[in-house]
Amino acid sequence: MKYLLDRIDELVLAELKNNARISHAELSAKVNLSRNAVRVRIERLEREGFIKGYTIVTGEGGNDRHLTTALMFVYRHDRMRGGDVINVLRKIPEVVACDVMTGDFDLVVRVESSQADHIRQIWQQISELPGVRDTLTAFALSSVVRKA
Repeated sequence: MKYLLDRIDELVLAELKNNARISHAELSAKVNLSRNAVRVRIERLEREGFIKGYTIVTGEGGNDRHLTTALMFVYRHDRMRGGDVINVLRKIPEVVACDVMTGDFDLVVRVESSQADHIRQIWQQISELPGVRDTLTAFALSSVVRKA
């Protein structure tokens, strides 16, 4: 049976999207439930797939750490049986997103690294994968909209 979200579930999800580090105590006050009830709801939302994971969005944090971003457009030999390529991409920590596309290219892969030369190494690794026919890479000049 498919679980349907109620108003409280939606409030919990909204608060977690706003601040994934919010404590159960603070969240319970915002949604007017006990801490235990909030914990149980979060566990159920995870089980039902409404919460699929937690992530960290890093900032500069005063250390002038700058990420270089590249978009790699990947052309596979066989679109229908190219799952091996995707499985390898999942294992590369610098690959922060991968979307299957329609049109001329098969995948758009977003790669982020603090070193541009490391992106070149990742590009080489991806381009040499069995199943990859060709790649096209573009480096981002700046990021003007970024949502977590």
